[in-house]
Amino acid sequence: MRSWSPTSSPTCNSGVSACEKGEQWQQALALLNEIWDARLEPDVISYNAGISACEKSKQWQQALALLSEMREANQDPDVISYSAGISASAGGEQWQRALALFGEMREAKLKANVIYATALVSARARRGSSGSGL
Repeated sequence: MRSWSPTSSPTCNSGVSACEKGEQWQQALALLNEIWDARLEPDVISYNAGISACEKSKQWQQALALLSEMREANQDPDVISYSAGISASAGGEQWQRALALFGEMREAKLKANVIYATALVSARARRGSSGSGL
C-alpha cells in the first residue's frame, strides 16, 4: 500500500530531490515511476534529481538510462542533466560516454558552468589515476 500519492510535479520533485540528497537512487527511481503512474509528467527538475541521485550512488548505468528517458519524454536536458551524466560516467570509468555527453552538450549550445567544469575536471583527474584515456 502506498503511503502517499503524487498530486503535482512540484510535490514529486521535492520527494525525488530528497532522495538525491540522501543518495537513495532506488527510491528516487520509484518516485519517478509513481509520477508516471499518476499520469503526471516528470519535468527537467524531476529528471535532474533522479540522475543526480544515481550519480551520487555510483549507478552510472541508471543515470544514463534516465538521461535517455528524459529525451524520450521530450524534456530537453540542461547543464545540470549533462553535468550529472558526465560525473556518473566518469565515476564508472566510462570515459567515452563522458566525452559523448560533453559533445552533446556542446551541440545543444549549452554553456558550461561551475557544476559542469567540476564534472569535467573530476573525469580528467580520475582518468589520470586510472591510466585510461579520456
